[in-house]
Amino acid sequence: MENSACFLLALVVTLVPVSTTLGDNSQPKNISAVVGRSVTFRCPWNLSIPVYRLYIQKLENQPLFINGFNNGKKLPVSPEYQDRTEVNQAELSMEMTNIKLSDEGSYECVVFSSTSSRDIFQINLKVTAEFTTPESKSECSENDGAKKGRSCQMSCSAAGGYPVSDVKWLGLNQSRIRVLQNETAENSTSKTWSVNQTINYTCEHPINVSCDIGGSDSHTITICEAESFPLKVIVAIVFVLVFVMQLVLAFFMMLFCRRQRPQPYRADHQVDGAHIPLE
Repeated sequence: MENSACFLLALVVTLVPVSTTLGDNSQPKNISAVVGRSVTFRCPWNLSIPVYRLYIQKLENQPLFINGFNNGKKLPVSPEYQDRTEVNQAELSMEMTNIKLSDEGSYECVVFSSTSSRDIFQINLKVTAEFTTPESKSECSENDGAKKGRSCQMSCSAAGGYPVSDVKWLGLNQSRIRVLQNETAENSTSKTWSVNQTINYTCEHPINVSCDIGGSDSHTITICEAESFPLKVIVAIVFVLVFVMQLVLAFFMMLFCRRQRPQPYRADHQVDGAHIPLE
């Protein structure tokens, strides 16, 4: 009961409108974090000046108390931040772990010291989520019709990132790229994005290429390589060779069988040197 009362008191104190007295750093401080990792909020305060109370709160429609201390004692923390935040009283900082996209926003360090009634420092947190390693695929072929030459159709896709990002093709001549398809989709639960793009590239010469989505690069592949020999021709040659070998094998088998055929039995004999056929 006592803890609940303390928690409510802390919330009431932090939510009371006050005239802001900016500290040494009048400009908001910008920090960034990645989903699932941790970040440290450092209040820009002269640590040689004693501080007896600290509130760290998030600026929403009304200030939301996150964590803090009063006269060296920890203040009750709401369940959402109970296991995700820890205040370092000596450094006037707060570590937040297991970052979520919903943590993005503006925060305040509200510092009470012996030299001033209250100093407020704003910290803006930008949250990002890393895309999976992009997967790239390619399929090249000779152009049909009047436009001779070779072209390749390529696709690049990745998921799980925030904010949404464009696809960048590394190593390609941008003037030879024609975008065929561009897709983005937001996951309604995680609020992260999936990105997919398909392009057609007109070849000049063999080239190494990769794609980038949100700072994550795919593996490098080589496109526009000339085929050493068309696959259809290779298949046709193999078929002809097999057919010829079968004919040769059949011919030699016929010769072998003819040599092995038994001679017809001659039912005759000789008497006193004369050849007399048997009746």
